This record gives sequence, C-alpha cells and structure tokens, in this order.
Amino acid sequence: MDVGVFVPLGNGNASPEILRAVGRETEERGFESIWVPEHVVLFDEYSSAYPYSADGKFPGGPDSGMLEPLQALTFLAAITDRVRLGTGICLVPQRNPVYTAKAVTDLDSLSGGRVDFGVGVGWLKEEFEAVAMPFEKRGQRTDEHLQVMKSLWCDEVSEYHGELYNLDPCRMYPKPIQTPHPPIHVGGESDAAMRRVARHAQGWFSFNRLPADLPEPLGRLDAALAEEGRTRSDVVLSVSPYFNQTTPQLVEEYAALGVDRLIVLCLAFDVDTLRSQLDDLVTNVLEPAQS
Repeated sequence: MDVGVFVPLGNGNASPEILRAVGRETEERGFESIWVPEHVVLFDEYSSAYPYSADGKFPGGPDSGMLEPLQALTFLAAITDRVRLGTGICLVPQRNPVYTAKAVTDLDSLSGGRVDFGVGVGWLKEEFEAVAMPFEKRGQRTDEHLQVMKSLWCDEVSEYHGELYNLDPCRMYPKPIQTPHPPIHVGGESDAAMRRVARHAQGWFSFNRLPADLPEPLGRLDAALAEEGRTRSDVVLSVSPYFNQTTPQLVEEYAALGVDRLIVLCLAFDVDTLRSQLDDLVTNVLEPAQS
C-alpha cells in the first residue's frame, strides 16, 4: 500500500521555505505522493454545511486561506523528482475547464508525468457565488467539464457540446505526458460520486473514513462500477483518514480492505515541526504499510 501526505498550504505555512521542505523531506523519506486542497476564498459567515465535521463548520477558519493547488504543485514539481503530485480536491465545477485542463497538462509536462487529478463538486455555495458560477447542477457541470478536459488532453482537435458548456473545435498543446491523461480521482461519498468514478475516473478519493466506515460505500462503488462494466480492479482506492490518528493497526485494517493508497494529514507551520510530523508518519504509517 502506498502512503501519501495531505498538506494544507495556506496562511501561516505558504512560505517558499516550508514548500521546499514539504517537497524534499517527503521525497527523501519515501512517501509516494503529496496532495493539496483547494478553496479560493473563505467566509466569516456561511450557510453551507462542511460535510466532514459534525457541526458543519470548516475547521480552518475564514483566515486560514489556501494556495491555489496547481500553482503550489508546480512549485513542488520543480524541487522534486519522484513524488507524485495530487489535487485533493480540485473544485472542478467552479472553474473554467479549458484553463484547468491547460494548468493540469502543463504541470504534468513540467513534473515529468507525476500528476494525480483529484476532483470534486464542492460544498461551499458562497464560494461558487464569489467566482460567479452557479451552485445548482454542479454535479452535471463537473461531468461536462471532465469531458471537455479529456477531449483537450486526448484529441488532436478538441470539441464538446453539452447543456452547460460548449467548446468549438480547437487545439491544446502540449498534451500530458501520462496517457491517455493524468489519472482522475473522484472525491465524494454520495451515490452520484460513485457513478462519477465509474463513468469518468481511474480512482476514488475517500475522505475522513476509518476502516469500519468503508465496507458500505465500497459496496455502492462496486455496484456503480458493475453498471459500467468495470470492477474494483479498474480503479485506485485512496483514503485520507484526515484528523483521525493513523496507527499501525489501522494501516493493517485499511490494507485488508483493499485500500491502495493512504493519504495522511501533515499540517505544520515551521520546518522543524514538519520534519517531526513526517518522522512520526514514517514510523506509524509508512513503515507498517511497506511491511
């Protein structure tokens, strides 16, 4: 089982010094991947419910901020050679799909083919309004945007005509190094997310789940894959325990359930703390996963 790190980078830890340490220290220790989240703005007051906390509130606070994920990963690509670089999660329906496709393919080229494209539909209605994108039909918009991006990545002449987006014939180059395109990992826990995995993706990214929480959604995933003539062997199962402490026993339980990649939280605001956290993760997660 591979082990990646989920590294929120934002207000308080977005310095070049810390980013250089994130890239170099994770790669030196043998972690497989680095994943970064996305929110372009946050709010003091909001009515939307954050799906990964009991009170529906985002844990970072309105001033936590986040680096734009594809720019952060491009910086990390320049100072690393092996570690894979993932968005966890890119908010596809509130972005222009052409610019997003361009940023992903350029990152894939500059990193030597190391991009994992984690995508989701988003939860924060107020953020959609801030970037002038409708919150309604965001699932359908995600599906259409993914089809637009696949055409731009894969087709010599790209074209798409949908209900929510229209792309007249055009060309985008260079193409990604990974073929047919960087792996798409769908985040989300709903039945719609499972169908999106089955139709469009090479992986499912599950967030804030302990091993005991996995059998039920995996059953739904298997059913959705079967509808598309696919099986679990066709997708990579990535799980982030998020704030749950990951012990060697839990690592064993995740592996027994067929998890392909654990993505464990590493949140530090200085280099020494970052190194200490990574050392603990090596002992408690990386080494047990490799044994």
